[in-house]
Amino acid sequence: MTDTTSLETKGAGGETARAFEEFLEAFEAFKETNDQRLSEIEQRGASDALVAEKLARIEETLDTTKRVADNLALKSARPHLAGSRATPASELAHKAAFDGYVRRGDASRIARIEEKALSAGSAPDGGYLVPAETEAAVNRALKAISPMRAISGLRQVSGSVYNRPFATTGVGTGWVAETASRTQTTTPTLANLQFPTMELYAMPAASQSLLDDTIVNIDEWLAEEVRIAFAEQEGTAFVTGDGTNKPKGFLAYDTVANASWAWGKLGFVATGAAGAFPAVAPGDKLLDLIYATKAPYRANGTFVMSRSTVGAVRKLKDGDGNYLWQPANAPGEWPSLMGYPVAESEDMPAIDSNSLSIAFGDFSRGYLIVDRAGIRVLRDPYSAKPYVLFYTTKRVGGGVQDFDAIKLLKFAE
Repeated sequence: MTDTTSLETKGAGGETARAFEEFLEAFEAFKETNDQRLSEIEQRGASDALVAEKLARIEETLDTTKRVADNLALKSARPHLAGSRATPASELAHKAAFDGYVRRGDASRIARIEEKALSAGSAPDGGYLVPAETEAAVNRALKAISPMRAISGLRQVSGSVYNRPFATTGVGTGWVAETASRTQTTTPTLANLQFPTMELYAMPAASQSLLDDTIVNIDEWLAEEVRIAFAEQEGTAFVTGDGTNKPKGFLAYDTVANASWAWGKLGFVATGAAGAFPAVAPGDKLLDLIYATKAPYRANGTFVMSRSTVGAVRKLKDGDGNYLWQPANAPGEWPSLMGYPVAESEDMPAIDSNSLSIAFGDFSRGYLIVDRAGIRVLRDPYSAKPYVLFYTTKRVGGGVQDFDAIKLLKFAE
């Protein structure tokens, strides 16, 4: 009889489950060791150095096992480019022409296809458009590995700038009887938000033997090569980008104490201690941050912080001794803090004096990412002989679209 359990354990699903079990075991060890540390501080005023060292090792194991489990879950869920749906003849022709261009440098067929389609991604614009299936695969991968893409609003455009009018005073609404006279509504205050798209590039290299190997799926190879490079650059820009030749990150906007919040600025809540949580009831500051956000935004709220900040938050407890941070329920999911998901972004600043290290809010309403349709590839067989370079570009923009949807925790007095 076939041992199905053994087969599952040997497969990707078994590896993922095993890695996640190790993560949960590490979290239990973390709680036990941290409780010991807190007990020693309470009894003697300081913790044993060996206990602190053990806790640091467990934290490192905790982060590593979670990362391994998430990577395995992402790998097993990654879709193949060759789907089961019927592909239109035009897409098949584009795919074949693109394959010929990438493998052999034959641009004649793909140039004719793009001329016929009056494409904006033709050679004078910096290369040739990748097939739609490849572009979709890259965008799916970016959303899967980029925390900001996973939680922010997304919009695809055909032009270089996306303009959006936004009613800063809210939309006028009310109740009225069927035959009653309609009162005149007040004129809303509108802000014209502009999100220009900037060029982002990656330049993977391939050997000619790889390109000559017909077994290798060139579309999948290219999508795999550029997705991580794009995700890393985008992630930094969406958090701290200055808006010059890149999207403007939400931390690049002016900030103000939340009690004095005004449109165009992000409100913050101070911890009351420079570079730290307060010594007494530190979790209360996280509650203050949550409730600084209006109820409609809290419903879809998400915490954003770096891994080092997660390490500090992970040690916090409520008044009943329960940990505020809780592990994910399954591989590929995010942990939670006070019931809200936590997105780890290494581009968020570590806890320091006056740092804005934790963000909370509805990022799908607060931050907008704008993608210009089309990913282009320019083949370069000359610059790095004997390798062939592929100058791959996409245009992306981003910025805050609702300044009331995101709040920050400032580690300051």
